[in-house]
Amino acid sequence: MYQINESAISWLPPGQIEPAAMQQIVNLASMPFIYRHVAIMPDCHVGMGATVGSCIPTDGAIIPAAVGVDIGCGMLAVRTPLARGDLPADLSSIREGIERRIPLSAGKYNRSVSSTAKTRVAALENKAGERLGFYKRLSGRADWRLQLGSLGSGNHFIEITLDESETVWAFLHSGSRGIGNKIAMQHIRTAQRVMKRESIKLPDRDLAYLNDGTEEFDEYIRDLRWAQDFAFLNREEMMDRVMTELSYTVYGEGGHEGELELERIQCHHKFTQKERHYGKDVWVSRKGAIQAKEGQMGLIPGSMGTASYVVRGLGRVDAFETAPHGAGRRFSRTQARKRFTMDDFDRDMRGIEVRRSKEFIDELPGAYKDIDTVMEQSRDLVEIVHTFRQIVNVKGD
Repeated sequence: MYQINESAISWLPPGQIEPAAMQQIVNLASMPFIYRHVAIMPDCHVGMGATVGSCIPTDGAIIPAAVGVDIGCGMLAVRTPLARGDLPADLSSIREGIERRIPLSAGKYNRSVSSTAKTRVAALENKAGERLGFYKRLSGRADWRLQLGSLGSGNHFIEITLDESETVWAFLHSGSRGIGNKIAMQHIRTAQRVMKRESIKLPDRDLAYLNDGTEEFDEYIRDLRWAQDFAFLNREEMMDRVMTELSYTVYGEGGHEGELELERIQCHHKFTQKERHYGKDVWVSRKGAIQAKEGQMGLIPGSMGTASYVVRGLGRVDAFETAPHGAGRRFSRTQARKRFTMDDFDRDMRGIEVRRSKEFIDELPGAYKDIDTVMEQSRDLVEIVHTFRQIVNVKGD
């Protein structure tokens, strides 16, 4: 652990933090409502207002941009009783089956609410209460109900992967889709209006905050929690469809999903919740970080073609029981597209069933920090339980 200043500590050596990210850390740590200190993870990189890879404990206020615009983004993994030999040698049918069952890419959603999604949609409608009309208006023609059970693009993925014993796992990464983004942006703009109204000067306009006890704060928390639930159920819905595909692959029919599931692990890595630390109840925002209480199971993915990890939290007190959420970007998407080619893609993805597309160039391993280095720098935050090696990779353009 490294001390950046009295209000910021880091598990990434300060010399390895890019200057723009360091400035964001310093700006964030200067906010008057930071509780004790911010904790910076080894996968830290520049984000909107605050770095991705940050744990931000606050007392009396929350910065919406420091939660992130993909509210509730996170991971879900299911361990099966299958071994590699139980799957066909040619895995293309599994990849293509998943791609048929789950809408991929930005702006691509379901055509109707599926039978499996109806119960989840009903639960979200019930939780929305009087805010339901607001969510409908906010989502516009891209009905949020049709977004449930869709992947998105960028670094979101669905994988079939093997652990160190060759056990098959289903593994996916996604968040609250278009509706979550619109909710986040709505409240970021509200916070900026509040700062202007109150004549509050900030080191960065994306550090605009909402004070606990105000109407704006209460509305944000209500919408945030709904979007976090949406993200959780979105992953559940997609995983159900992946398990159905595995059922058809192994048994030639659906209906065996239950017997194919031995263990399920799910975690957010862009979220806010009330927690007790150092004897006080405070808000903890994790932007690109997972909760890692002692004994708590979590998931830390690498990038396309690299290892991912099932981890167990060590409950590190000064990290506010937090761990990194992944590899963290090394190059921007624009930089990656200039630097890497389809030859790099073919080399990095050799042996993995994946749709060959130039759209994935900015997701190659070289665009990210080395996940093994991140895990080494996290050794006092989590312990590794399983190491994944992907054999099928599904992404959206």
